[in-house]
Amino acid sequence: MNAKQKIWQDALTRLRALDAAWADEAQRHAGILDCKDWMAAQEAVPRLAALARQMTPGMSRCQFWCVLVPVEREVSRCKVTDIDILDHDLPPDAPAAAQVMPVTVVLDCIRSAFNVGGIFRSAECFGVAEIILCGYTPLPTQTQVARVALGTERSVAWRHAEDIRQAIASLKAQGIRCYALETVANATDIGATAWQFPCALILGNERFGLDAETVAACDAIVRIPCFGRKNSLNVVSAFTVAAYEARRKFG
Repeated sequence: MNAKQKIWQDALTRLRALDAAWADEAQRHAGILDCKDWMAAQEAVPRLAALARQMTPGMSRCQFWCVLVPVEREVSRCKVTDIDILDHDLPPDAPAAAQVMPVTVVLDCIRSAFNVGGIFRSAECFGVAEIILCGYTPLPTQTQVARVALGTERSVAWRHAEDIRQAIASLKAQGIRCYALETVANATDIGATAWQFPCALILGNERFGLDAETVAACDAIVRIPCFGRKNSLNVVSAFTVAAYEARRKFG
Protein backbone atom coordinates (compact mmCIF):
# COMPACT_ATOMS: atom_id res chain seq x y z
CA MET A 1 0.00 0.00 0.00
CA ASN A 2 1.49 3.35 -1.05
CA ALA A 3 1.18 6.64 0.88
CA LYS A 4 -1.94 7.87 -0.95
CA GLN A 5 -3.72 4.56 -0.58
CA LYS A 6 -2.98 4.65 3.16
CA ILE A 7 -4.51 8.12 3.42
CA TRP A 8 -7.66 6.91 1.66
CA GLN A 9 -7.83 3.91 3.99
CA ASP A 10 -7.37 6.14 7.06
CA ALA A 11 -10.12 8.43 5.79
CA LEU A 12 -12.46 5.46 5.39
CA THR A 13 -11.71 4.24 8.91
CA ARG A 14 -12.50 7.68 10.37
CA LEU A 15 -15.69 8.10 8.36
CA ARG A 16 -16.99 4.64 9.24
CA ALA A 17 -16.36 5.33 12.93
CA LEU A 18 -18.38 8.52 12.56
CA ASP A 19 -21.16 6.64 10.78
CA ALA A 20 -21.30 4.07 13.58
CA ALA A 21 -21.66 6.83 16.20
CA TRP A 22 -24.15 8.90 14.19
CA ALA A 23 -27.03 8.45 16.64
CA ASP A 24 -25.06 10.22 19.41
CA GLU A 25 -25.50 13.93 18.66
CA ALA A 26 -22.45 15.05 20.65
CA GLN A 27 -20.18 12.42 19.09
CA ARG A 28 -21.60 13.17 15.66
CA HIS A 29 -20.89 16.90 15.95
CA ALA A 30 -17.34 16.35 17.22
CA GLY A 31 -16.71 13.58 14.68
CA ILE A 32 -17.81 15.71 11.73
CA LEU A 33 -15.46 18.53 12.70
CA ASP A 34 -12.59 16.12 13.39
CA CYS A 35 -13.00 14.35 10.01
CA LYS A 36 -13.39 17.66 8.20
CA ASP A 37 -10.16 19.08 9.64
CA TRP A 38 -8.20 15.87 9.08
CA MET A 39 -9.36 15.43 5.48
CA ALA A 40 -8.71 19.09 4.64
CA ALA A 41 -5.13 18.70 5.88
CA GLN A 42 -4.31 15.83 3.48
CA GLU A 43 -2.53 17.92 0.85
CA ALA A 44 -1.28 14.81 -0.96
CA VAL A 45 -4.87 13.88 -1.85
CA PRO A 46 -6.67 17.02 -3.11
CA ARG A 47 -9.93 15.13 -3.67
CA LEU A 48 -10.23 14.54 0.07
CA ALA A 49 -9.99 18.27 0.65
CA ALA A 50 -12.87 18.76 -1.78
CA LEU A 51 -14.93 16.17 0.09
CA ALA A 52 -14.02 17.86 3.41
CA ARG A 53 -15.80 21.02 2.25
CA GLN A 54 -19.07 19.05 2.24
CA MET A 55 -18.69 18.21 5.94
CA THR A 56 -20.80 20.59 8.05
CA PRO A 57 -22.06 20.12 11.64
CA GLY A 58 -25.70 20.25 10.58
CA MET A 59 -25.39 17.84 7.66
CA SER A 60 -27.94 15.04 7.27
CA ARG A 61 -26.92 11.42 7.21
CA CYS A 62 -27.74 11.28 3.49
CA GLN A 63 -25.35 14.20 2.92
CA PHE A 64 -22.74 12.39 5.00
CA TRP A 65 -23.07 9.27 2.85
CA CYS A 66 -22.30 11.45 -0.19
CA VAL A 67 -18.86 11.85 1.40
CA LEU A 68 -18.49 8.30 2.69
CA VAL A 69 -19.41 6.46 -0.53
CA PRO A 70 -16.74 8.08 -2.78
CA VAL A 71 -14.11 7.18 -0.19
CA GLU A 72 -15.36 3.59 -0.04
CA ARG A 73 -15.21 3.37 -3.82
CA GLU A 74 -11.67 4.73 -3.94
CA VAL A 75 -10.46 2.26 -1.32
CA SER A 76 -12.15 -0.67 -3.09
CA ARG A 77 -10.35 0.25 -6.33
CA CYS A 78 -7.01 0.14 -4.54
CA LYS A 79 -7.50 -3.18 -2.78
CA VAL A 80 -6.58 -5.69 -5.48
CA THR A 81 -4.21 -4.44 -8.14
CA ASP A 82 -1.45 -7.04 -8.24
CA ILE A 83 -1.43 -10.24 -10.28
CA ASP A 84 0.43 -11.93 -7.42
CA ILE A 85 -2.75 -11.67 -5.33
CA LEU A 86 -4.80 -13.28 -8.08
CA ASP A 87 -2.26 -16.10 -8.39
CA HIS A 88 -3.23 -17.32 -4.92
CA ASP A 89 -6.50 -18.54 -6.43
CA LEU A 90 -4.70 -21.06 -8.68
CA PRO A 91 -4.55 -24.71 -7.61
CA PRO A 92 -1.14 -25.21 -5.98
CA ASP A 93 -0.22 -28.03 -8.40
CA ALA A 94 -1.29 -26.23 -11.60
CA PRO A 95 1.75 -25.35 -13.77
CA ALA A 96 1.47 -22.05 -15.60
CA ALA A 97 2.04 -23.65 -19.01
CA ALA A 98 -0.99 -25.90 -18.55
CA GLN A 99 -3.24 -22.84 -18.35
CA VAL A 100 -2.55 -21.70 -21.95
CA MET A 101 -4.61 -22.79 -24.96
CA PRO A 102 -3.70 -21.95 -28.59
CA VAL A 103 -6.27 -19.17 -29.01
CA THR A 104 -5.48 -15.64 -30.14
CA VAL A 105 -8.00 -12.85 -29.49
CA VAL A 106 -8.15 -10.00 -32.01
CA LEU A 107 -9.92 -6.80 -30.95
CA ASP A 108 -10.83 -4.31 -33.68
CA CYS A 109 -11.45 -0.69 -32.68
CA ILE A 110 -12.86 -1.37 -29.23
CA ARG A 111 -13.77 2.04 -27.80
CA SER A 112 -13.83 1.43 -24.07
CA ALA A 113 -10.66 1.05 -22.04
CA PHE A 114 -12.76 -0.65 -19.38
CA ASN A 115 -13.96 -3.26 -21.89
CA VAL A 116 -10.39 -3.94 -22.99
CA GLY A 117 -9.34 -4.41 -19.37
CA GLY A 118 -12.27 -6.76 -18.81
CA ILE A 119 -11.29 -8.82 -21.85
CA PHE A 120 -7.75 -9.16 -20.50
CA ARG A 121 -9.14 -10.51 -17.23
CA SER A 122 -11.32 -13.10 -18.97
CA ALA A 123 -8.50 -13.98 -21.37
CA GLU A 124 -6.17 -14.72 -18.47
CA CYS A 125 -8.87 -16.71 -16.68
CA PHE A 126 -9.42 -19.05 -19.63
CA GLY A 127 -5.78 -19.30 -20.72
CA VAL A 128 -5.78 -17.32 -23.98
CA ALA A 129 -2.33 -17.29 -25.58
CA GLU A 130 -2.30 -13.78 -27.05
CA ILE A 131 -4.36 -10.64 -27.63
CA ILE A 132 -3.90 -8.47 -30.73
CA LEU A 133 -5.20 -4.92 -30.37
CA CYS A 134 -6.14 -3.33 -33.69
CA GLY A 135 -7.04 0.17 -34.82
CA TYR A 136 -7.76 2.60 -32.01
CA THR A 137 -8.32 -0.08 -29.37
CA PRO A 138 -6.80 1.26 -26.10
CA LEU A 139 -3.54 -0.41 -25.11
CA PRO A 140 -2.77 -1.88 -21.66
CA THR A 141 -0.28 0.96 -21.16
CA GLN A 142 -3.30 3.20 -20.54
CA THR A 143 -4.18 3.58 -16.86
CA GLN A 144 -7.87 2.73 -17.25
CA VAL A 145 -7.12 -0.53 -19.07
CA ALA A 146 -4.57 -1.58 -16.46
CA ARG A 147 -6.90 -0.66 -13.60
CA VAL A 148 -9.59 -3.04 -14.83
CA ALA A 149 -7.16 -5.73 -16.02
CA LEU A 150 -5.80 -6.05 -12.46
CA GLY A 151 -2.33 -7.09 -13.58
CA THR A 152 -3.46 -9.65 -16.18
CA GLU A 153 -2.04 -7.39 -18.91
CA ARG A 154 1.37 -8.48 -17.60
CA SER A 155 0.65 -12.20 -17.89
CA VAL A 156 -1.23 -12.34 -21.22
CA ALA A 157 0.93 -11.66 -24.27
CA TRP A 158 -0.34 -8.77 -26.39
CA ARG A 159 0.68 -6.64 -29.35
CA HIS A 160 -0.73 -3.87 -31.49
CA ALA A 161 -1.59 -4.20 -35.18
CA GLU A 162 -2.82 -1.13 -37.01
CA ASP A 163 -4.95 -2.93 -39.61
CA ILE A 164 -7.36 -5.72 -38.67
CA ARG A 165 -7.35 -7.36 -42.11
CA GLN A 166 -3.57 -7.51 -42.22
CA ALA A 167 -3.61 -9.11 -38.76
CA ILE A 168 -6.11 -11.74 -39.95
CA ALA A 169 -4.10 -12.44 -43.10
CA SER A 170 -0.95 -12.93 -41.02
CA LEU A 171 -2.73 -15.35 -38.68
CA LYS A 172 -4.17 -17.37 -41.56
CA ALA A 173 -0.73 -17.56 -43.18
CA GLN A 174 0.43 -19.28 -39.97
CA GLY A 175 -2.32 -21.88 -40.26
CA ILE A 176 -4.47 -20.27 -37.57
CA ARG A 177 -8.21 -20.58 -38.22
CA CYS A 178 -10.05 -17.29 -37.67
CA TYR A 179 -13.54 -17.15 -36.17
CA ALA A 180 -15.53 -13.92 -36.33
CA LEU A 181 -17.86 -13.49 -33.34
CA GLU A 182 -20.79 -11.66 -34.89
CA THR A 183 -24.61 -11.61 -34.93
CA VAL A 184 -25.24 -12.29 -38.63
CA ALA A 185 -27.79 -14.61 -40.20
CA ASN A 186 -25.34 -17.23 -41.47
CA ALA A 187 -23.33 -17.53 -38.26
CA THR A 188 -23.01 -20.92 -36.54
CA ASP A 189 -24.28 -21.36 -33.00
CA ILE A 190 -21.14 -21.17 -30.85
CA GLY A 191 -22.17 -24.29 -28.93
CA ALA A 192 -22.38 -26.31 -32.15
CA THR A 193 -19.10 -25.06 -33.58
CA ALA A 194 -16.39 -27.67 -34.18
CA TRP A 195 -13.46 -25.57 -32.99
CA GLN A 196 -10.15 -26.17 -34.72
CA PHE A 197 -6.94 -25.26 -32.91
CA PRO A 198 -4.86 -23.17 -33.14
CA CYS A 199 -7.47 -20.52 -33.77
CA ALA A 200 -8.24 -16.83 -33.41
CA LEU A 201 -11.41 -15.18 -32.15
CA ILE A 202 -12.16 -11.84 -33.82
CA LEU A 203 -14.28 -9.23 -31.99
CA GLY A 204 -15.40 -5.84 -33.23
CA ASN A 205 -16.51 -2.43 -32.05
CA GLU A 206 -19.12 -2.32 -29.27
CA ARG A 207 -21.66 -0.43 -31.39
CA PHE A 208 -20.95 -1.41 -34.99
CA GLY A 209 -19.38 -4.85 -34.64
CA LEU A 210 -17.09 -6.13 -37.41
CA ASP A 211 -17.40 -4.67 -40.89
CA ALA A 212 -18.41 -6.91 -43.82
CA GLU A 213 -14.90 -7.10 -45.27
CA THR A 214 -13.44 -8.24 -41.96
CA VAL A 215 -16.13 -10.89 -41.53
CA ALA A 216 -15.51 -12.11 -45.09
CA ALA A 217 -11.78 -12.42 -44.37
CA CYS A 218 -12.43 -14.90 -41.54
CA ASP A 219 -12.73 -18.66 -41.99
CA ALA A 220 -16.00 -18.98 -40.06
CA ILE A 221 -18.58 -16.90 -38.22
CA VAL A 222 -19.93 -17.87 -34.80
CA ARG A 223 -22.69 -16.33 -32.74
CA ILE A 224 -24.04 -16.59 -29.21
CA PRO A 225 -27.77 -17.35 -29.34
CA CYS A 226 -29.79 -14.73 -27.48
CA PHE A 227 -33.36 -15.17 -26.27
CA GLY A 228 -34.24 -11.68 -25.09
CA ARG A 229 -35.28 -8.56 -26.98
CA LYS A 230 -31.65 -7.59 -27.55
CA ASN A 231 -29.70 -9.68 -30.05
CA SER A 232 -26.24 -9.17 -28.57
CA LEU A 233 -24.22 -8.97 -25.36
CA ASN A 234 -21.72 -6.48 -24.06
CA VAL A 235 -18.38 -7.23 -25.77
CA VAL A 236 -16.75 -8.42 -22.51
CA SER A 237 -19.67 -10.73 -21.72
CA ALA A 238 -19.72 -12.05 -25.28
CA PHE A 239 -16.00 -12.74 -25.24
CA THR A 240 -16.22 -14.48 -21.88
CA VAL A 241 -18.94 -16.83 -23.17
CA ALA A 242 -16.90 -17.55 -26.31
CA ALA A 243 -13.67 -18.08 -24.36
CA TYR A 244 -15.42 -20.53 -22.04
CA GLU A 245 -16.79 -22.48 -25.00
CA ALA A 246 -13.37 -22.55 -26.69
CA ARG A 247 -11.77 -23.76 -23.46
CA ARG A 248 -14.42 -26.46 -23.04
CA LYS A 249 -13.84 -27.77 -26.57
CA PHE A 250 -10.07 -27.54 -26.21
CA GLY A 251 -10.16 -29.42 -22.92
